[in-house]
Amino acid sequence: MRPGWREAIERTVTGLHYELVDVERAARGLLRVTIDRLPGHVYPVESEFVIVEDCELVTRQLQYSMEVDGVDYARLEVSSPGLDRPLKREADFARFEGQAVSVTLKLPFEGRKVFKGVLGKGAEDGWTLAFSAKNLDQVLGFTLDEVREARLVPVLDFKGRRSSKPADVPAAEGVAAPGEVPAATSGVNGG
Repeated sequence: MRPGWREAIERTVTGLHYELVDVERAARGLLRVTIDRLPGHVYPVESEFVIVEDCELVTRQLQYSMEVDGVDYARLEVSSPGLDRPLKREADFARFEGQAVSVTLKLPFEGRKVFKGVLGKGAEDGWTLAFSAKNLDQVLGFTLDEVREARLVPVLDFKGRRSSKPADVPAAEGVAAPGEVPAATSGVNGG
């Protein structure tokens, strides 16, 4: 493996206007590359999250560039960071300030290592995590050196898409439009 292969991958990914979240070498020659979209950049397909087309574009370009740079791998996997995106660098923490995160400390604090709360900027190079424990609002201060792992807490909505108002569909006689209560009718023919 040539030295600087990580830098070659990062150069290619950032050159395509994506963020390199992680690079991992796995068993049997698998090279796993995790990418994310950059906030504020306009992409051909509008989406808040990484989509299949993003992964395809980065995969094709990485295949070419890694051949030129002599990066040895058997299989390449390019994917999104997922809903529980890892936070690894100072820039990640700054980007997701104000979001719900899970932080695992290297050493326990008051008998626990894992804390979930809202990420905030602390004094100087520190960060804070606001959370509730035992019905008390608390704030944990920490530095990145104290963190083993940090991830976004996924926010899932299983109720599906909801419109803000009922659809404007004309109601058939005796059938209520969406959001309306059917009118009472008398007799067999509604009369």
